[in-house]
Amino acid sequence: MDRMQMIKAAAEKARAEKEFKSAVKRVYSKPKNYYNKLTATVKKAGHQAPGSLECFKEENMYYTDKETQDYIAGSSLMDAYNEGKNDWDY
Repeated sequence: MDRMQMIKAAAEKARAEKEFKSAVKRVYSKPKNYYNKLTATVKKAGHQAPGSLECFKEENMYYTDKETQDYIAGSSLMDAYNEGKNDWDY
């Protein structure tokens, strides 16, 4: 191998390495304004957030009597209670 072929091989290796690094950088880099757009979108939609997801609000902490009765009436627990409530009376 003469000197010119060695120089060409080294140049080709350097070019391939540079191309690989630029490809990796292009694939793994994120747009700088991506996070800013997301934050702006979340702030913009903040007033539209459903209140039902906030568990520490007073209105979401407790069930109303009507909600409790509706839940119990539809459960098999209420049927079992109604069938067996007179078994213990003497």
